[in-house]
Amino acid sequence: MKLPRDTNPAGNAEVAGDSGRGRVRQPSRQQAQPGHSRTAGDAHHGNGRRKETGRKDARPEGGAKRGGGDQAPIYAALDLGTNNCRLLIARPTRRGFQVVDAFSRIIRLGEGVAQSGRLSEAAIERTLDALKVCAQKMVRNQVTRSRLVATEACRAASNGAAFISQVKRDIGMDLEILSREAEAQLAVAGCASLIDEACDHALVFDIGGGSSELIWLDIAKRRANWDNSLVERLDATDCISAWTSLPVGVVSLAERFGGRHVGPDDFEDMVRWVSSLLKPFEEEHNFAERIAEGRVHFLGTSGTVTTVAGIQLRLPRYDRRRVDGCWLACTDVRKVTNNLLDQTYEQRVAEPCIGRDRADLVLAGCAILEALMRAWPTKRLRVADRGLREGMLATMMAADGFRTLPPQPGGRRPRS
Repeated sequence: MKLPRDTNPAGNAEVAGDSGRGRVRQPSRQQAQPGHSRTAGDAHHGNGRRKETGRKDARPEGGAKRGGGDQAPIYAALDLGTNNCRLLIARPTRRGFQVVDAFSRIIRLGEGVAQSGRLSEAAIERTLDALKVCAQKMVRNQVTRSRLVATEACRAASNGAAFISQVKRDIGMDLEILSREAEAQLAVAGCASLIDEACDHALVFDIGGGSSELIWLDIAKRRANWDNSLVERLDATDCISAWTSLPVGVVSLAERFGGRHVGPDDFEDMVRWVSSLLKPFEEEHNFAERIAEGRVHFLGTSGTVTTVAGIQLRLPRYDRRRVDGCWLACTDVRKVTNNLLDQTYEQRVAEPCIGRDRADLVLAGCAILEALMRAWPTKRLRVADRGLREGMLATMMAADGFRTLPPQPGGRRPRS
């Protein structure tokens, strides 16, 4: 089965693999591991492994149709990061898109890369196992178009390109190594509908495993209602006034300073380190002064902010429907962080929205978030359990002509 890939991720970004056509070979029964799959509607388990939950757009409905009346095709977006392998499969609808299937697994592909400069054999094996599940899901759901990307771990590792070739040889997946600029643009496109258009500026940030993308938006440049259609959400990328990719994420920061046993002094060391990385960007653009008198908010699309939100909401288990789109006061974010600093590693493991997979990374993420809040003081933060994958889906669907999505009469826009 051949899966055409998107050629222009955010209207103007140049990325690797522009002219290629992706394909996924049918995995053998030995390769497929359905017992490990995590599909839409699954719950978040107490061990902290966050399954894809609540990802349906709305009640089941017919797929969107273009002029010829054909059934809407099935799209897939795969984000292979430093810490996670995540897949989203969806079809376009009148309201955006409806998730057909999903998968998420912590694979820690970038484990040790900051020290060795290479992807380890153990991390590669974990990742190949996860990618085989993704390939099986794409075949089973008859995906007709896809975008499959790898981010910071493969950008940074000296054997990143060799790993991409191995994935193609062993599994039949054509992964592209996404540029930092394209990653930032797609993150904005994926969560644009959550930006408060009454504000003057918004900082969209994605705290990853190996890097953190920061994107300042000048909302005065907005031309479209980002809540109306897929193509209008892409207008948000034209409002980018400055962006940067910090060479630090939760995995690399925890490896540098330690993640299991973190005291207040250790935490402050983390914050100071991240602040030193932020300083050149702030000195160049002077956003602290620019936002001082205006209306501004943060929009976080990362596991750090969704975890903090789940804890603040006192969820007995992670629930995307409660978290995605919720607002947090920055004072409450700091309360959650201080409470986590008072806990032992085992107590963090016992937190239902953290679990063992994230217990050694969560405070590193909180330190990056704290550095952002110190650099650019703001009162509120919105949480997005969406981002890069949704941005890829939106750009592919819009490019294929799924552009006009009338608002639902008298109803609330479903989460997409």
